[in-house]
Amino acid sequence: MKNLPQKVRSKKLSSRVDLTAMVSVSFLLIIFFMLVGELSKPRVLDLSLPDNDCDDCLPGCVDVTRIYTIILDKNDKIITYSGLLQSPLGSPKKIEFGKKGIRQELFNRKKMILEYSTSMGKPKNGPIVIIKPSKKSNYGNLVDILDEMAIAKIDTYAIVNDFTLEESKLLASN
Repeated sequence: MKNLPQKVRSKKLSSRVDLTAMVSVSFLLIIFFMLVGELSKPRVLDLSLPDNDCDDCLPGCVDVTRIYTIILDKNDKIITYSGLLQSPLGSPKKIEFGKKGIRQELFNRKKMILEYSTSMGKPKNGPIVIIKPSKKSNYGNLVDILDEMAIAKIDTYAIVNDFTLEESKLLASN
Protein backbone atom coordinates (compact mmCIF):
# COMPACT_ATOMS: atom_id res chain seq x y z
CA MET A 1 0.00 0.00 0.00
CA LYS A 2 2.88 2.16 0.21
CA ASN A 3 3.15 2.18 -3.49
CA LEU A 4 -0.29 3.62 -3.97
CA PRO A 5 -0.42 7.23 -4.73
CA GLN A 6 -1.22 9.22 -1.69
CA LYS A 7 -4.03 11.68 -1.64
CA VAL A 8 -2.91 15.16 -2.21
CA ARG A 9 -4.51 17.24 0.40
CA SER A 10 -5.35 20.78 -0.51
CA LYS A 11 -3.92 23.50 1.59
CA LYS A 12 -6.55 25.10 3.78
CA LEU A 13 -6.79 28.82 3.21
CA SER A 14 -7.50 31.23 5.98
CA SER A 15 -11.23 31.90 6.41
CA ARG A 16 -10.51 35.41 7.64
CA VAL A 17 -11.38 38.36 5.33
CA ASP A 18 -9.27 41.49 5.37
CA LEU A 19 -11.67 44.41 5.98
CA THR A 20 -9.12 47.22 5.95
CA ALA A 21 -10.18 48.53 2.56
CA MET A 22 -13.87 48.39 3.46
CA VAL A 23 -13.25 50.41 6.64
CA SER A 24 -11.39 53.05 4.65
CA VAL A 25 -14.17 53.31 2.09
CA SER A 26 -16.83 53.54 4.80
CA PHE A 27 -14.99 56.40 6.53
CA LEU A 28 -14.66 58.23 3.23
CA LEU A 29 -18.40 57.83 2.63
CA ILE A 30 -19.21 59.08 6.12
CA ILE A 31 -17.03 62.16 5.61
CA PHE A 32 -18.55 62.76 2.17
CA PHE A 33 -22.13 62.64 3.45
CA MET A 34 -21.33 64.82 6.45
CA LEU A 35 -19.83 67.42 4.14
CA VAL A 36 -22.72 67.28 1.67
CA GLY A 37 -25.21 67.52 4.52
CA GLU A 38 -23.50 70.60 5.89
CA LEU A 39 -23.28 72.31 2.51
CA SER A 40 -26.89 71.59 1.62
CA LYS A 41 -28.30 73.40 4.68
CA PRO A 42 -30.14 76.56 3.70
CA ARG A 43 -28.44 79.79 4.68
CA VAL A 44 -30.59 82.29 6.54
CA LEU A 45 -30.47 85.92 5.51
CA ASP A 46 -31.57 88.50 8.05
CA LEU A 47 -34.05 90.96 6.64
CA SER A 48 -34.70 94.34 8.15
CA LEU A 49 -38.42 94.76 7.85
CA PRO A 50 -40.40 97.82 8.89
CA ASP A 51 -41.93 97.97 12.34
CA ASN A 52 -45.54 96.85 12.61
CA ASP A 53 -46.05 98.28 16.09
CA CYS A 54 -45.52 101.94 15.22
CA ASP A 55 -48.31 103.86 17.02
CA ASP A 56 -48.07 107.31 15.48
CA CYS A 57 -47.54 106.35 11.84
CA LEU A 58 -48.81 104.11 9.10
CA PRO A 59 -48.35 100.33 9.43
CA GLY A 60 -45.02 99.17 8.08
CA CYS A 61 -43.22 102.47 8.61
CA VAL A 62 -39.61 102.91 9.69
CA ASP A 63 -38.52 105.17 12.51
CA VAL A 64 -37.02 108.21 10.73
CA THR A 65 -34.37 108.61 13.41
CA ARG A 66 -32.76 105.41 12.08
CA ILE A 67 -32.46 106.73 8.50
CA TYR A 68 -29.13 108.22 7.44
CA THR A 69 -28.71 109.30 3.82
CA ILE A 70 -25.37 109.64 2.03
CA ILE A 71 -25.32 111.47 -1.30
CA LEU A 72 -22.17 110.98 -3.38
CA ASP A 73 -21.29 114.02 -5.48
CA LYS A 74 -18.56 114.94 -7.95
CA ASN A 75 -14.94 115.53 -6.87
CA ASP A 76 -15.14 113.00 -4.00
CA LYS A 77 -17.67 115.13 -2.08
CA ILE A 78 -20.24 113.60 0.25
CA ILE A 79 -23.43 115.23 1.53
CA THR A 80 -25.16 113.54 4.46
CA TYR A 81 -28.30 114.13 6.47
CA SER A 82 -30.33 112.27 9.07
CA GLY A 83 -34.01 111.54 8.78
CA LEU A 84 -35.95 112.76 5.78
CA LEU A 85 -34.86 115.81 3.80
CA GLN A 86 -38.35 117.34 4.11
CA SER A 87 -37.89 117.31 7.90
CA PRO A 88 -34.23 116.52 8.63
CA LEU A 89 -33.04 115.84 12.16
CA GLY A 90 -30.12 118.16 11.48
CA SER A 91 -28.85 120.31 8.67
CA PRO A 92 -27.15 118.51 5.75
CA LYS A 93 -23.37 118.22 6.11
CA LYS A 94 -20.54 118.11 3.60
CA ILE A 95 -18.03 115.41 4.49
CA GLU A 96 -14.89 114.06 2.87
CA PHE A 97 -13.81 110.45 2.47
CA GLY A 98 -11.33 109.09 4.97
CA LYS A 99 -10.77 108.08 8.54
CA LYS A 100 -11.64 111.46 10.06
CA GLY A 101 -14.47 112.11 7.59
CA ILE A 102 -17.24 109.72 6.66
CA ARG A 103 -15.89 106.83 8.72
CA GLN A 104 -15.96 108.81 11.96
CA GLU A 105 -19.40 110.15 11.08
CA LEU A 106 -20.73 106.61 10.47
CA PHE A 107 -19.34 105.39 13.80
CA ASN A 108 -20.90 108.36 15.64
CA ARG A 109 -24.26 108.00 13.88
CA LYS A 110 -24.38 104.25 14.55
CA LYS A 111 -23.63 104.80 18.22
CA MET A 112 -26.35 107.46 18.54
CA ILE A 113 -28.96 105.35 16.75
CA LEU A 114 -28.15 102.24 18.80
CA GLU A 115 -28.46 104.25 22.02
CA TYR A 116 -31.79 105.64 20.84
CA SER A 117 -33.07 102.19 19.82
CA THR A 118 -32.00 100.71 23.14
CA SER A 119 -33.86 103.43 25.00
CA MET A 120 -36.95 102.61 22.91
CA GLY A 121 -36.65 98.92 23.88
CA LYS A 122 -35.30 97.64 20.56
CA PRO A 123 -31.54 97.24 21.02
CA LYS A 124 -30.99 95.43 17.72
CA ASN A 125 -32.36 98.24 15.52
CA GLY A 126 -29.31 99.86 13.99
CA PRO A 127 -29.00 102.56 11.36
CA ILE A 128 -30.55 102.30 7.92
CA VAL A 129 -28.17 103.97 5.47
CA ILE A 130 -29.39 105.08 2.06
CA ILE A 131 -26.54 105.60 -0.41
CA LYS A 132 -27.41 107.82 -3.37
CA PRO A 133 -24.68 108.18 -5.98
CA SER A 134 -25.25 111.15 -8.28
CA LYS A 135 -24.64 110.95 -12.01
CA LYS A 136 -21.47 112.99 -11.53
CA SER A 137 -19.96 110.67 -8.90
CA ASN A 138 -17.61 107.92 -9.98
CA TYR A 139 -17.63 104.18 -9.38
CA GLY A 140 -14.63 104.37 -7.07
CA ASN A 141 -16.58 106.55 -4.65
CA LEU A 142 -19.36 103.97 -4.51
CA VAL A 143 -16.85 101.20 -3.79
CA ASP A 144 -15.20 103.36 -1.12
CA ILE A 145 -18.50 104.05 0.64
CA LEU A 146 -19.36 100.33 0.57
CA ASP A 147 -15.97 99.66 2.19
CA GLU A 148 -16.82 102.23 4.86
CA MET A 149 -20.11 100.40 5.51
CA ALA A 150 -18.16 97.18 6.09
CA ILE A 151 -15.62 98.91 8.35
CA ALA A 152 -18.36 100.58 10.42
CA LYS A 153 -20.25 97.25 10.53
CA ILE A 154 -23.48 98.75 9.25
CA ASP A 155 -25.65 95.87 8.12
CA THR A 156 -28.65 97.66 6.67
CA TYR A 157 -27.96 99.87 3.68
CA ALA A 158 -29.36 100.38 0.21
CA ILE A 159 -28.06 101.92 -2.98
CA VAL A 160 -30.75 104.11 -4.53
CA ASN A 161 -30.33 106.16 -7.67
CA ASP A 162 -33.58 108.13 -7.42
CA PHE A 163 -33.33 111.72 -6.22
CA THR A 164 -36.16 113.78 -4.84
CA LEU A 165 -36.60 117.39 -5.94
CA GLU A 166 -35.16 118.63 -2.64
CA GLU A 167 -32.08 116.41 -3.03
CA SER A 168 -31.53 117.65 -6.58
CA LYS A 169 -31.67 121.23 -5.29
CA LEU A 170 -29.25 120.33 -2.51
CA LEU A 171 -26.78 118.90 -5.04
CA ALA A 172 -27.15 121.92 -7.32
CA SER A 173 -26.47 124.35 -4.46
CA ASN A 174 -23.19 122.63 -3.54
